[in-house]
Amino acid sequence: MDASQIEMAVVVSAPFEENTYIARQRDRDDCLIVDPGLEPDRILEYLARETLSPAAILITHGHSDHIAGNEAMKREFPGCPIVVSRGDAAKLTDPTLNLSAAFGAQLVSPPGDVLVGEGDEYSAAGFDLSVLEIPGHSSGHIVYLWRAGKPMLVFGGDVLFAGSIGRTDFPDGSFEQLAEGIHSKLFTLDDETVILPGHGPGTTVGQEKRNNPFVGAPSGYEG
Repeated sequence: MDASQIEMAVVVSAPFEENTYIARQRDRDDCLIVDPGLEPDRILEYLARETLSPAAILITHGHSDHIAGNEAMKREFPGCPIVVSRGDAAKLTDPTLNLSAAFGAQLVSPPGDVLVGEGDEYSAAGFDLSVLEIPGHSSGHIVYLWRAGKPMLVFGGDVLFAGSIGRTDFPDGSFEQLAEGIHSKLFTLDDETVILPGHGPGTTVGQEKRNNPFVGAPSGYEG
């Protein structure tokens, strides 16, 4: 499917400038919500304005800025499943693991309804998504790949940014794991593949392969 048939809204939540994506196919009134952040009222306002009903809440990883809106989403849409990796599921309900306790908060989310991992497929709102595990920023970090898109799309969370990568200095972080996952699972995709990151502007696989100073050609990647 041509990606022009997709409508994509982004709600950027303070204070971490976290991107929540709301994705729909133009002929449908259901949608995906990816990583609802710290300003859920703005997400709900958009859904109401566009008369959209979420079919799934997709979580790339369990850090608090990416799960803070889960409770509000479930309160408004109790039948909408939270989809999260098996590796990061525990972070949803543990303020220490999801890092909110370090900021003086005790943020928790409802638990995951659907647990996924490497190689799984998940379908909702007309999107057939492939799950790829890319740890390093968070030990259970996953991305969701929409292969049918032309170009393909990746809901990438905090793995690969435009000109940067996710932090790897958290307790379960690893630069080596993150770099290996980016090289083997993202940089092997078509150069035109669009990366929709958890912070900052979108980018493409080709752009990051050529120019990313952490994992691209300047650091020796020749793929």
